[in-house]
Formats: sequence, structure tokens, C-alpha cells
Amino acid sequence: MKDILKENLLQGDKIIKRDSNEIIKELQTERNSKVIAYVVSTRQGVNFQIADDAVRIIYDHLSNLKIKKNTKIDLFLHSFGGVGVVPWKLVNLIREFTNNFEVLVSYKAYSAATLIALGANKIVMHPMGELGPVDPKVANEFNPTTPQGQQIGINVEDVASFVSFIKDFVGIRHEDELIQALNTLTNNVHPLAVGNVYRFYAQSRMMAKKLLKLHKTDPKEEHIIDEITETLTSKLFFHGHPINRKEAADLKLAIEEPPLKVENLIWELYCFYEDNLEMKIPFNPREMLNKAGVDKLDPVRVIGACIESEAKKDKFISEFKIIRPPIPSTAPLSLQIQASIDAILIPLSSGWQSEK
Repeated sequence: MKDILKENLLQGDKIIKRDSNEIIKELQTERNSKVIAYVVSTRQGVNFQIADDAVRIIYDHLSNLKIKKNTKIDLFLHSFGGVGVVPWKLVNLIREFTNNFEVLVSYKAYSAATLIALGANKIVMHPMGELGPVDPKVANEFNPTTPQGQQIGINVEDVASFVSFIKDFVGIRHEDELIQALNTLTNNVHPLAVGNVYRFYAQSRMMAKKLLKLHKTDPKEEHIIDEITETLTSKLFFHGHPINRKEAADLKLAIEEPPLKVENLIWELYCFYEDNLEMKIPFNPREMLNKAGVDKLDPVRVIGACIESEAKKDKFISEFKIIRPPIPSTAPLSLQIQASIDAILIPLSSGWQSEK
């Protein structure tokens, strides 16, 4: 009962939620570590990712924490993924300060976030924690587009599965027929887009191996590194496959199940960010205008990411203007009705802002 009361202070019938900084400090005490939270919004309707600019912000946090040699650093991580080169940069930056590096996974740590976790000595997973495959979904100027002109991302396993479908399911093995099938693919997808897919696939495999080798230094573990890499890049077939902590342990990842008190603190900290970043509320500009009963909202502020330690807090904030689409009164009634319920999202600004 004492621990429960410590997690959420009660005042009458109202639960008073603690600030993230207070939770981080208690988590540090329980873990005998320094905690840095890197939380990227997974809010429906907006797209924020692990990005290169976060590495610079995290460096300031590492410097301000005045970390002593061999101090354990816990990176509290939540994200759908992001830029594929960031995990290598971020993990190596943290290891400039300590070789005792662990990742805390409260809920979702997919794709690039999973790669970051591979570079940690241990991955401490909450029962809700999920990792994911690291096969990339990529796009460049040669990718196919939608009728609206938006690029369609190509997943590495989609291309590999097409070839496997032709060979193993359809049963086509003759060289001429395989070439014809490949021609069908490249007639619909630019060859340079396919080449770009393979390049990112090779980079993802290389990245996974290099990150694992940062702490799996015994030559006898080489086969484990190869097995983990093969599974996470090729054998799970679906990029959105969630890997829970039991499956992660079966994959021979260094998984740790935290004691109950730490487990509760990890979840309490996640719930703080979930509320603060409004991750349970879909971002729907049309609904926002309708609810407010106006034709314009300016500015609308969205928190895309948060990096926090006991020393400071940084937030990545984007601001938008939401307006009804302008349409002449002489336009057909059907267009006027559609415009009256539609919304246009106009970006105004975005960037990191610091809080003490």
C-alpha cells in the first residue's frame, strides 16, 4: 500500500499525478543509475520519428548529468522508429560516457528504437513492452506515388516476399520465367527504388551486427549475433510484428524483467508522457474545427518528442494553423458543403525548446 501511495498521491478522492522529473529521480534511486527519457510521440494523425537532431540534445543531457566512470545510464525509450543511422550515433555517444548502458522499454520501441536497444547491455522490458523487426521501410524520389502524389514507402520484406512467392508458392523456377517476373516488378517499381531498398536492407543488417558487437565481444557469441540479426531483418516477415519480452528472450536478446516497484515506475513515467503528448487523442484537424465551432485555429501546438533527465527537459514542438478551405459562394452546393466540414493543415514552425 505504501508503494501505491507513493506512485500517485491521493487528495480526497482525486488522484494527483506526479511530475515526470519526480518519477525519474525515484527510478534512478531504485535502479542506481542516471535516467534519460527519449519519448517520440506515437499519436495517431501526426508523424514524428527518431531523428538526428535528438543526438545533439541528448549530448547536453549527458554532459549536465556529470556522469562518473561506469555509472549506469538508463535510456527510457518510446518510438515507432525513425532514421536508420541515428541508433549507431546515439549508442556510441552514450558509450563515450559509460560502458554500463541499458534501455528501458515501457511500451513501443520499434524499428530504429529496437536498433538502439540492441546496442544496450540489457533491455529492461515492462510487460507492455514491445520491440519490432528492423527491416527498413524506405522511400526516395524513384518510389511509386499515390494518385494524390504522395510517395509510397517500400518495405524490404515486401520485395523479398514477392520473389519467394514466385519461386516457392507459384513454383516458378525456370530462369527465363523468373526474369519475366522480375521485369514485371521493375515495370511497376523503378529499378533504382528497388536498389535503394536493398541498400537500406544491407545497412540495417550491418547496423544490427555492429550494435550487438559493442557488448557481445566474445568470439563464441558471433553465431548468436548472426542469428539475432537474421531474425530481426528477415524471419519475422511483417514489419509491424510486435516482439514481447518472452519472445525477445527466446531470440537470445539480453532481456531483463524488472522487479515490481521498478515496473510500476516505468509504467507511471510512460503514462505521464502519454498524457503530456496527448498520445491517446488522435490528431484530427477537421474534428478540432468542428468541436471549436470555428473556421480557423491558429496556432495549434503539438508536442512531437520529449527528452528529459533530472537536469532539464527538452520538447520538440510543432505549430500549425488549421483553416476551412476557402471556396467561392458561387461554387456548387455540394462543394460548399464539403468545404464546410473539411480542414487544411498549414505548418508554421517546429523545433526543440528547453525547459529547466
